[in-house]
Amino acid sequence: MATARPTRSCLPCCDRAFPMQMIRVLLVLLIYQLAGETLSRGLDLSIPGPVFGLAGLFVTLLMVPRLAEYMRATVTGLLSHLSLLFVPAGVGVVAHLDTFGRDGPGLFVALFGSTVLAILAGVGAFLLVVRMTGGRDG
Repeated sequence: MATARPTRSCLPCCDRAFPMQMIRVLLVLLIYQLAGETLSRGLDLSIPGPVFGLAGLFVTLLMVPRLAEYMRATVTGLLSHLSLLFVPAGVGVVAHLDTFGRDGPGLFVALFGSTVLAILAGVGAFLLVVRMTGGRDG
């Protein structure tokens, strides 16, 4: 009696090689984050390290498309569960409900005011660029 050979699953999570691939992809993400943190802290910059790491990863993925394909399954799975990463923020809000009750109006005014100012700054920058370019396309 012949034994059936296991077929390769069409789902990446059911593939036996997927756990090692996932670990490698997460390692790549963490290495870029560490590199960004090192750059940010080493040069005493006000830009967060993960922003530098993400920019470096973006450039690398543009230069090495094969790496993007290799990372796709793991990153898609990570992004599909991204909402779990917001649980600590929600817990922090619940833990500080008394602060929101006491300082809520001031926090709302600050949040609303800073949002309006950010939008106005974006409009101002856009108008400045239009004025500098003479409103030409391209």
